[in-house]
Formats: sequence, C-alpha cells, structure tokens
Amino acid sequence: LVRMQFLQILSRRPGSLEVLFQIPFCQNQFPYMCLSTSACVYSKNKKGNSYEQVDQERYKNLVHSVTSYKTSAQTPETILEEDNLLYGPPAKHRPPVKAGTKTPKNWVPLINPSKRIPPVSSDSNVPLKIGLQKTKMPSVTRILQQTLSPQQVFYLERWKQKIIEELGKEGFEEYTKNLFLQGQLFHSALESIFLSEEMAARNHGEDDVIAGYLSSVEHVLEDISEVKALESGVHHETLQYLGLVDCVAKYRGRLCVIDWKTSEKPKPFLQNTYDNPLQVAAYIGAINHDANYDFQVCCGLIVVAYKNGSPAHPHFMDPDLCSHYWNKWLLRLEEYTDKN
Repeated sequence: LVRMQFLQILSRRPGSLEVLFQIPFCQNQFPYMCLSTSACVYSKNKKGNSYEQVDQERYKNLVHSVTSYKTSAQTPETILEEDNLLYGPPAKHRPPVKAGTKTPKNWVPLINPSKRIPPVSSDSNVPLKIGLQKTKMPSVTRILQQTLSPQQVFYLERWKQKIIEELGKEGFEEYTKNLFLQGQLFHSALESIFLSEEMAARNHGEDDVIAGYLSSVEHVLEDISEVKALESGVHHETLQYLGLVDCVAKYRGRLCVIDWKTSEKPKPFLQNTYDNPLQVAAYIGAINHDANYDFQVCCGLIVVAYKNGSPAHPHFMDPDLCSHYWNKWLLRLEEYTDKN
C-alpha cells in the first residue's frame, strides 16, 4: 500500500517514473516489480461468487485457527489428555469372577482324611449294592435341577418347545418316557454284564432298543475291571445329600465313579455333558464320606453311549479335574441350601 502511494505521487510529475526506473538504486530495490496500467474488467456474464455473501467477520477467528497450523496439532499425548478430560482416566480391566473360581463357604475336602481303609478281604470282588435310604436329604439330581443357570433353563426350555412343536404335548410325554425307559434298560443290561450274566444281557438286547447302546460301549467295557459297586446308594454324612451311583470300578487301572449316559447326538467333549461332571464329583465325595464304603475314589468317568451303535465317548476325569468340579458342586449345594 505504501509503495502504491509512493508511485501515485511520482506519477503526478511528468517524467518522474522514467527517471525512477533508470537509477541503479531503484533497479536493485525493485528487480522483479512490474507495473500495469490495465484495470480489472469484470464480465457481465460472470456468475457471482457465493462466498462473497458470507459474513467474513463472523468466521474470521475460525478461519484463522484453521489456517494457522501447517500440520495437525493432534498427537497421541493430546488425544489421551482429551479422552481423560471427556471420559475420565481409563479403568483397569477386571475380568468377571467365574463361579468355578469362588471359594465355597462350607468347604469340605473331596478325599476324607479320617477314613480308614481296611486290608483287601477275600470277598471284596463282590460288588456292593446298597439300597437308597428314604430320608429328607435332597438327592444330587434334585439339587442340580433346582440350581440351573438362566442359560441352562433357556436351552432346556427351547429343546422342550422344539419337541412339542414336532410331536405335540402327548408326543413329548411319550418321547421322554421312552428315553427314561431306554436308560433303565441300558443300566440293567450293564449290571447283568458286570455280574457275569453277559450272555443273557446280550441276548436280551439284540432285538430291542438298547442293542445300539450296548454295541456302542463294547470298546469301553474292555478297559473296565474290578467292579466294586453297582447301582448303589450313597450319602454324604457331613453335607447331607444322597444319590445313586451307577458303577464304581477300575478304568485302565484307576478306580473311578462311572456314570453311564445315553444320547442320540454325539458328545465328544466333556463340556458337552453339561452338569454330569458335577454329578460325578458329588458321588465321589459322598462315597469318600460314607461309612458303608471301605474305599475312597479320586477319579471319575462319564461314558456317553449312542443309540445308533457308534463308538461311545469315554470322558476321564483325573484327580485335579475332579477337585475342580467338586468346588463347583459345593457352590451349587450352597445355592440350593440358601433357596430352601
């Protein structure tokens, strides 16, 4: 602006501009300057610029703040500071406490430290079959049924509704009745096999509904020996619950509580058996604290037999796994006690 005023003053005197651009001083000061006497001509057809109507004074500060930075001012540090200001400091992640990691209030060991094991007698090869006592103590099955998680209840109800939609209510009742009957016949056939009535049991099961189940467990029966109890009642003297154990025998040389299960669908993994591991652990603890049994057990076995005769899945539970599910069982027992 100063330069333009200076040039306007000189232009009032004739010849002043020519003299000005001929002197060396001015040539050094304005080596790249050029003058134009042409005026800006606006075309009549040129459209108006929409930005001319913007209130520039109003948005002056915003434009200045945007154009004053060549690069973004955001850095990891400033982002963290902004997050802390908006949302507060980040909270440390704390995974939810699972039921299995809780400690039971009334903890009782799985193995009974005060139980004395007598020497092996000559008649110890006869399996025990103690009748189930009729008392007010709840059964293992009842306790597990009344402490199902909401998720378990949901899936159980969904399975029930699916069968009712296919078969109707009467068909569902008949279906569950047949499942229960098949389980009873299967257990009776296994009991006959273990009591050296193998031939009679096999002949009885060849043409009925349990033939497939018996074929399914043939490879498992080869690994079972020294049966100590069959369909025998047990009760925990300290925790006051009872149950009916399918079998106590050695599986591949290790004494186990064996639970026989039937299924129409494959269950290749232990988690597919739902609450069955808790049931086995409960029976192990009851046997170890029941004076009617002169031995203790520290392992379990769940055998899932299939109606179509496909090879059964044996799920072995070592002492560590049994202790894990024993703690879970104690929590379920406490939950049942609190409800009742």
